[in-house]
Amino acid sequence: MALLSRMFQARTLAAGVSRALAGSLAGSCLADRRLWDQLHARPRLGNDPTFDWFFGYEEVQGLLLPLLQESQSQTAGPVRVLDVGCGTSSLCANLYAKSPQPVDVLGVDFSPVAVAHMNRRLEAGLDPGHPDSRLRFLQADAQNLVPVASSGSFELVLDKGTWDAVARGGLPGSYRVLSECLRVLSPRGTLVQFSDEDPDVRLPCLEQGSQGSRGWKVTVQELGPFGGITYFAYLVQSSH
Repeated sequence: MALLSRMFQARTLAAGVSRALAGSLAGSCLADRRLWDQLHARPRLGNDPTFDWFFGYEEVQGLLLPLLQESQSQTAGPVRVLDVGCGTSSLCANLYAKSPQPVDVLGVDFSPVAVAHMNRRLEAGLDPGHPDSRLRFLQADAQNLVPVASSGSFELVLDKGTWDAVARGGLPGSYRVLSECLRVLSPRGTLVQFSDEDPDVRLPCLEQGSQGSRGWKVTVQELGPFGGITYFAYLVQSSH
């Protein structure tokens, strides 16, 4: 029921934004910050302060928690996690609140409305799953993370639909997102892209975009179906 509610919420919000922008929802719409500002400013349906495209944290915790455990075995402190294009998703908040491993989570989004919303939620009170865990939200463009993230600074980078949204403005933008995600990823880290795009389309793009001296390998795991839709987790990791 929760998943069906999120799907209904997505359709309702998308329809409202479509009417609000009156015709600007063609082609590059999902790459337009105005759309997301308006979407995130809309009143929430029900009592859930978050809004998830695709699915929420619960559907992918079985994938994420083993990755966190593996990263924890390789680092002395909390696992550093970056969620690019976090929006008002439950992903960051629930990683912080439910991970038994200590995590240092940074959620970034180019919508100041989304970032302000999540910071208000954090200020309202959110208990960590581990006493050493930390959660922050900052405004930043996924195509240029230099102001908020240095090279090799995260063990886990998450992209839930951000490539997909940016691609509506043209694939060069999505390749810039991928390049930035790989730049900030630690040598033994993992980038996870969540998408409903078929592997026949996404895998060649990721393989081409991740070519370089660090020797990345790309694998895919099928997720779901959730609400009748099959999704995929694309993992980019070092081949060494």
